[in-house]
Amino acid sequence: MTTQVEFLLPPQQAGFHLMTNYIESKLPPLPNTGILHLFIKHTSAALSINENADYTVRLDMQEFFKRHVPAEPYFEHTMEGDDDMNAHIKSTIIGQSVTIPITNGKLNLGTWQGIYLCEFRKSGSSRKIVATIIG
Repeated sequence: MTTQVEFLLPPQQAGFHLMTNYIESKLPPLPNTGILHLFIKHTSAALSINENADYTVRLDMQEFFKRHVPAEPYFEHTMEGDDDMNAHIKSTIIGQSVTIPITNGKLNLGTWQGIYLCEFRKSGSSRKIVATIIG
């Protein structure tokens, strides 16, 4: 059986935001076993799974991307501002989807894993998520 829902993540400032609990609250009851696929419908934000316990991991991720993919004056694509093209590059590097196994009706994440919204715009808008549950 397959179920699909769409929902919005609330607007966030640029950075890496732990969204596991929020996402779980938007999902229908999960099957005993299966797969959850999450897809973000944007080109300037991404989804990732990473450390959920130590906030400094999120700060370090943000610092890494600031240094290695900065807003540069040589980018041609600046239609929505100086953070436009570098946001597209960052979202391409991380990606628009994650897949998580479902076991015993729960997301089977590791002890220290959480789902991140990776927001690459200075002030992001609400982000649309498509959740597909296969079970």
